[in-house]
Amino acid sequence: MGLPRFSCPKGGDAESSPHLYVANCGPAVGLSYDKVASVFGTYGEVEGVYPADESGTRVIVSYLDKSSSEAAMKALNGHPCSGLGGRVLHIQYSVQSLGKVNDTAPLPVSTSASDLDIPGLYLMHDFVTAEEEQELLAAVDDRPWKHLAKRRVQHYGYEFRYDIRNVNTNHYLGELPSFMLPILERIRTCQTLDHVADIFLDQLTVNEYPPGVGLSPHIDTHSAFEGLIFSLSLAGPCIMEFRKYTTGVWQEKPTSSSDIETQILEKNLNFVRKAIYLPPRSMLLLSGEARYAWHHYIPHHKVDRVNDNLIRRSSRRVSFTLRKVRAGPCQCEFPQYCDSQR
Repeated sequence: MGLPRFSCPKGGDAESSPHLYVANCGPAVGLSYDKVASVFGTYGEVEGVYPADESGTRVIVSYLDKSSSEAAMKALNGHPCSGLGGRVLHIQYSVQSLGKVNDTAPLPVSTSASDLDIPGLYLMHDFVTAEEEQELLAAVDDRPWKHLAKRRVQHYGYEFRYDIRNVNTNHYLGELPSFMLPILERIRTCQTLDHVADIFLDQLTVNEYPPGVGLSPHIDTHSAFEGLIFSLSLAGPCIMEFRKYTTGVWQEKPTSSSDIETQILEKNLNFVRKAIYLPPRSMLLLSGEARYAWHHYIPHHKVDRVNDNLIRRSSRRVSFTLRKVRAGPCQCEFPQYCDSQR
């Protein structure tokens, strides 16, 4: 059974209803649906908390009666909410869509990169063994993590600067750690990847994602990295979605707010959308068109629907992303998505 559908809030003073559209709230800003339900439950019985869209930053809080939603609206709209980390919530009434059939079919999820027909996309299952997976996780857990708003990260070779979406090539952190040497050698000798034998990868970012936390739609900055990006998934599965927009959406002035970027992407509705399931121990390669022209995105879900199956994300998912830092401007064949050519 699908989730209930709600109409988008319209401007002006909307008539009150039991359903609230709440912005600046959701898993993408570190607030689980259970936490939101607990806080809003102070004002009445909550029937459910649902994603308002795919951004992870807006939710629908549905009460059993209007008096509860009106009390929550009066108490929380436009005010810092101590129970939700002091975030200022922006709330409007929303109306559940009744008697309408949802004709939108769920997005099919492939388990093979060849099924997606995205040039330059490869997925290699069981790239590492279960034993190697545990050794890699132990190696990074033995080193210090840097805490971001929603996840933890480690950087090697060069630090990726999220505020500028690039690396500082003048600040070299040293060679990649020794625990990565077997992985680097396997990449170079992999028969599936006959065009990477001479690649020298010098930057590693390790991300740890807790349940419900994903990744906003983006293309790795062209001027920051060369044309091959490897991502090894460990500890837990996820769905990765790919979107190709009819126009480039590169931002000339980078921002640290993923929500702003998501809003920009949502305004451009002309895009092709595909999805793939990334199991633990698999290696994903973005090259060519897949690297330069397709946004990749991990939905902010705790449970992923893989065709007819529901797969719950584990307590953590850890990704190892390997790249080669670019020395000069990008001269790729996709200028509409390229910061070097705009």
